[in-house]
Amino acid sequence: MLDFLAPGAYVRHPEKPEWGIGQVQSVIGTRVTVNFEHAGKQLMRMDKADLILVDVTKERRTRRQKMANLTEVTKTLCTIAEKAAEVIMEVYNSDFAVEAKDDRSPVTEADKRAEVVILKELGAAFPEIAVISEEAFSDGIRPEIGGQFFLVDPVDGTKEFISRNGEFTVNIALIDNHEPVAGVVMAPAKGRLFAGNTKDGAFEAGADGARKKIAVNDPGGKALIAVASRSHRDSKTDEYLAQYNIKDMVAAGSSLKFCLVATGEADIYPRHGRTMEWDTAAGHAVLSAAGGKVTKLDGSPFLYGKTDEDFANPFFVAKGKVD
Repeated sequence: MLDFLAPGAYVRHPEKPEWGIGQVQSVIGTRVTVNFEHAGKQLMRMDKADLILVDVTKERRTRRQKMANLTEVTKTLCTIAEKAAEVIMEVYNSDFAVEAKDDRSPVTEADKRAEVVILKELGAAFPEIAVISEEAFSDGIRPEIGGQFFLVDPVDGTKEFISRNGEFTVNIALIDNHEPVAGVVMAPAKGRLFAGNTKDGAFEAGADGARKKIAVNDPGGKALIAVASRSHRDSKTDEYLAQYNIKDMVAAGSSLKFCLVATGEADIYPRHGRTMEWDTAAGHAVLSAAGGKVTKLDGSPFLYGKTDEDFANPFFVAKGKVD
């Protein structure tokens, strides 16, 4: 128990690492009021015995050292995605129920359980960095973001999950200065993991854990392979692709579309439908690390942290070495 705790002190709740570091606002006897940086704007009231004191200067120095090493960050994100995949597959292989969120989109126990795992693990590894995660955001948990933050979709492609076609993914990305600098996309039912960062490039790991470098295809002026959404393809996509010499079209769900471009299995992926930042950031990170790019349809930069838009994306195109 903390015998002495004054307003202004920094603390952490050991069982709630996803809340990040908190600052004590008031102390009355054994009860304290704390403002945690990643728990929304609400004040938390709790007992001193529930808290541990934090040396915030040391914490920030450690975080800077850790974040400077994108190799270690990416390794950590892969480990977290694998842990989330375990609980997702438990649900996938069961007789699960499907619920509807306020926006009528489907959600399952897998989304919720995976998000709990990811938020706890990210909070423990990177306590000062805010996390914007799909299900928590839908529930009104919307922490303020800084120059760095994480974007998480615990189960991207819930419709694919429900139809049991295996084309769903775990998406985790680190955003720095509005751009994805590290990310992991894991497709647990397919045994494929894709990851990358701006320092090391991109790789794919199979079910056996073996890693291989991946890079986008260079078509060299030849006909292209396009990939489109399995659940959201529309006529505007076909109209956009008409300007290219397309020899084949493949369909895929979730962020696998970005990854097919990253591995050279496809060359271009346009998207005219609505997406959110957590849908695209991890795939964007992998594709960029593999030598590709994501832009708005007019070629301008595709950026993250659009708080005024509630993290909604504009239409975009993801490309390998395509002009």
